Amino acid sequence: MSEEIKDVVVEETMDTYADQLDKDPVWEGFEQKLKDRTVITVEVAGIVKSGVVAYVDGVRGFIPASQLSADYVEDLDSWLGKMVDVMIIEVKPADKRLILSGKRVETAKAKQDRLAKIDAIEVGAEFEGTVESLQDYGAFVTIADGVSGLVHVSQMSTRRVKSPEDVVSVGDTVKVKVIANEKHKISLSMKALMEAEEEKTPSNEASRDEIKHYKEKGEASTSLKDLLKDFKF
Repeated sequence: MSEEIKDVVVEETMDTYADQLDKDPVWEGFEQKLKDRTVITVEVAGIVKSGVVAYVDGVRGFIPASQLSADYVEDLDSWLGKMVDVMIIEVKPADKRLILSGKRVETAKAKQDRLAKIDAIEVGAEFEGTVESLQDYGAFVTIADGVSGLVHVSQMSTRRVKSPEDVVSVGDTVKVKVIANEKHKISLSMKALMEAEEEKTPSNEASRDEIKHYKEKGEASTSLKDLLKDFKF
């Protein structure tokens, strides 16, 4: 057999082997789990130089140290025997390469938890929060459970505000009211609470009108004559 024919046979054999791997139901399952972002619980079975080894359906998977956790991992040995929730992030059947990530799961769960907390915040609720950052258009305020919302510059005071820095500073404690919660974004207002407080407190003009009303009806008087009219001397 000539060398050229041998090369062709070897190449065809490798292609056939790769096709067989591609059609392997186990690896097809891995491909589907990759697309679906399926969470799999695995046990760390071994420690290698740059990560750990875990088996999925009998296939050796590799978790790089940088993908073990959302937190920095200093001691890989401490992970031996631990159960870890992972996602498949790379599948190469021909190379028998299966890469897993615990970090992706933790990050996705943290995001899901944060969105759930945001959705639980009701419009109309009032909070005492902390100003975490300032932008030209307003201030971001942290409220319950680390959830933050935006106080737009138009909602910072009953008076016209040119710049958020004129009203608040980072670290300030402020009272806010939730005026909107749409698409996981919370809108807050300081102005709404100020207006509500002003409505509770009568203005000077209103107080004067009330006093005048009492005097006209004779319901209140501080003259000496009125105070002594019922006494006999």
